[in-house]
Amino acid sequence: MSNKIKIGISIGDVNGIGLEVIIKTLSNPAILNYCTPIVYGHTKVSSFHRKANNLGDFSFNVINHANQAQLKKANMINCWEEDVKIELGQVTATGGKYALLSLERATADLVAGDIDALVTAPINKENIQSEEFNFPGHTEYLESELDGESLMILMTEDLRIGLITGHIPLSKVSETITPELIKSKVEVMYSSLKQDFNIGKPKIAVLGLNPHCGDNGVVGTEDDEIIRPTIKEIQETGKLVYGPYAADGFFGSKTYEQFDGVLAMYHDQGLAPFKALSFGNGVNFTAGLNKVRTSPDHGTGFDIAGKKKANHLSFQEALFSSLHIHRNRIEYQNLTKNSLKV
Repeated sequence: MSNKIKIGISIGDVNGIGLEVIIKTLSNPAILNYCTPIVYGHTKVSSFHRKANNLGDFSFNVINHANQAQLKKANMINCWEEDVKIELGQVTATGGKYALLSLERATADLVAGDIDALVTAPINKENIQSEEFNFPGHTEYLESELDGESLMILMTEDLRIGLITGHIPLSKVSETITPELIKSKVEVMYSSLKQDFNIGKPKIAVLGLNPHCGDNGVVGTEDDEIIRPTIKEIQETGKLVYGPYAADGFFGSKTYEQFDGVLAMYHDQGLAPFKALSFGNGVNFTAGLNKVRTSPDHGTGFDIAGKKKANHLSFQEALFSSLHIHRNRIEYQNLTKNSLKV
């Protein structure tokens, strides 16, 4: 894999663990054999985190534009000029302001094609809200800036869980789930499994909404009236899509091991078992968009910020996943572009 692949990295909340896990990851010189990282932040902020966490003499190569990035070095673009007041572990307006500045600059370069993929460190969904950012999270913001329909997928090497509905209140899940939405998310996952993960004939499981998939209408009718008929329609197109499965038994019996992808009906139905199985090693991937974005499976970690406790393995996995997905997309595009037309 070429180290010429440019991976943009947004720093997340400056009061959280984002820069700690970024520096720990990029301190491994072997990383630079696989990609050219470009961090969007400021060297003074990174120096603060380096000293606060005793991360040695690590330093960034400062550049003004992504096209100036040097191979075999961890590069940084300073996205602002003023000094930033950092209060580790605190939720402040400052944390949200500079997380957004980093994200905006990195996303602009992603859209322009100046970087090949984006890895985002965690934001706080409350303090980042502003006139410029009125979204539940990264996924929705990036969907507004890029082309395509997004699907949040939490993934490890052997498990991929996508969400039919994302960052919405639980009270609105049932009314949001429609045949059209299910078909759309199945199509996004199916296409992603083929082009992003090199799976020729993906096999997808769809979870039910209600306990025990409604028990024939005893505890809800959505599974029988909406989900099951929609899956049958999808199967008639030749796709290997099965369900609905009751989530508790599905994960408890390890049935997920029989599938390439799983679609959960709502956020915690998918993420609670995923994090129980894989926390600290998982990756959040935004499938369905025309550019690659990944992130670690953890949050801002305010409770451990500056305490030298942050585990960087999930961030490292997010970085390598962005590389693999980018590579797979290029290979898929080349294969389909050069395929013989019958």
